Amino acid sequence: MSNSTHTAATDQHSSAESGAESTDLAAGNLQERLMASGHERPEEDRCTICFDLIEFPVPEHSATNVCCMKKVCNGCILEARWRGMLDSCPFCRTKVPDNDESSLAMMQKRADKKDAEAIYQLGNAYRQGHFGMVKDVPRAIEMWTEAAELGSLDAHCRLGRRYFTGEGAEENKPRGIHHYQQAAMKGHEPSRCNLGAAEYGNGNRRLAVQHFMISAKMGHERTLNHIKVMFKEGDATKEQYAEALLGYRDAAEEMKSPQ
Repeated sequence: MSNSTHTAATDQHSSAESGAESTDLAAGNLQERLMASGHERPEEDRCTICFDLIEFPVPEHSATNVCCMKKVCNGCILEARWRGMLDSCPFCRTKVPDNDESSLAMMQKRADKKDAEAIYQLGNAYRQGHFGMVKDVPRAIEMWTEAAELGSLDAHCRLGRRYFTGEGAEENKPRGIHHYQQAAMKGHEPSRCNLGAAEYGNGNRRLAVQHFMISAKMGHERTLNHIKVMFKEGDATKEQYAEALLGYRDAAEEMKSPQ
């Protein structure tokens, strides 16, 4: 082998090693940011009337009307009904539509103004065939992608599930994990829990516990139970379970509605 050939081969090997090191460093930095951020729930998890954090699961303890796409907790909805607001939105006072056509028109109007929540909900409507629409999962994914680009954390989570599981889309686990990560770093609890489940499935118990602990401290009982099981299996320490339990109790207390 000539000196020039040997030098070229050495340079290529060094370049490959440098590239691998850069990739490992980037992955390490992402993991650090992932664990250091997203410990507080996002503002979109707060009721737009009382500003309290909404209990988990959020869709079961709140409603989003198509007129303004604002999330209102069940407590404030009940209070509005007591005050006689039976057919209008508790937030914007708009009369609630009584048919699919009007509901869809209101939602589309908000979507046309690039309202991320409206676009996300339109995606859900395409997926489920609501408001008289024909089920169209590919179109739903398009809508969720646009909503995610506009900042919808719920849309990121939907996309994460679709790509990670291959349900309604070509399976692409790294892409699914990416969407989960984007939402988790901004405080989206379901995405954080899904990351924990993914790490658990990959045998990375240490990372799984860390994700579940962050989620439990946000007030989600499901992930607290995951840690409890992992403690019994020897994958989580007694101190980790105790810390998660205390964090969960504090978060659950904060979510209690005054109504």
